[in-house]
Amino acid sequence: MERRVGTTEYVEFAGGLIAFDVIGHGPLVVLSPGMADTRATYRFLAPLIADAGYRVASVDLRGHGESSTGWRSYSHADTARDLAEVIGKLGGPAVIVGQSFSGGAATIAAATYPELVRAVVEIDPFTRPPQISLGALLRNDHNYGRGALLLGQFVYMGNLDAWVRYLGVAYPGRKPADWDAWLSKLQATLREPGRIDAARKMASSKPAQATLKDAAARLGQVRRPTLIIMGREDSDFPDPEAEAGAIVDLLPKGMARYVMIDKAGHYPHAQYPDEVAAALISFLASVA
Repeated sequence: MERRVGTTEYVEFAGGLIAFDVIGHGPLVVLSPGMADTRATYRFLAPLIADAGYRVASVDLRGHGESSTGWRSYSHADTARDLAEVIGKLGGPAVIVGQSFSGGAATIAAATYPELVRAVVEIDPFTRPPQISLGALLRNDHNYGRGALLLGQFVYMGNLDAWVRYLGVAYPGRKPADWDAWLSKLQATLREPGRIDAARKMASSKPAQATLKDAAARLGQVRRPTLIIMGREDSDFPDPEAEAGAIVDLLPKGMARYVMIDKAGHYPHAQYPDEVAAALISFLASVA
């Protein structure tokens, strides 16, 4: 029987600590979450991947979860380096799974450290610069307008209540079974000194925005199989399927495809882990 919960480990470099845990045995898969989230976002998905015969490392972003705060910057390129350090410690290469903010980091990691990256999976990724649709905002399509407003309140004002309400929009319909307990723990973590500040810097600092452009520009340099998984009801994008298709089109021809998860929002891996696991494990088998 594989371990269902890993013990926290750390990799230290550049004066900081990146926290992660590992379950399972087999080829390495590294899971990296989105901004203002923790590795617990993969609490349902990680065991499913491990049970399929993989060694799964779930990582906390710098400044988040159990990773240290006080880093000089929090860009996509920084996260790509952090993931490379984790892979180096565990022994790669690895398949990197990056959700939301970490989608751009996964792209940069694959382009910068190809010897460490076997393949890439991006879940509802912010790999391209955000595409703002005024018409969708005014029409409130797919809760897009409401989600964008709440996200802005968190990023620009550090309003934790706005982030909690944003999550209510980003998880449309069905919530995870442990929603209340998980949300309470996430809020407690974000109240720790430096956590919200790290998330805000990750989302809005000029270096992060510049790197976001770099992530999109580097899609054409990714020479690794890539799968995009997108929630069909993701309120962070005016048209989630169009966004998934646009990312695939920017990758080398024949290297990428996308899968839509019906009824899911920005966090399909937590809302519909079985469906995401089926798509992801099939992809992993194809690149083994």
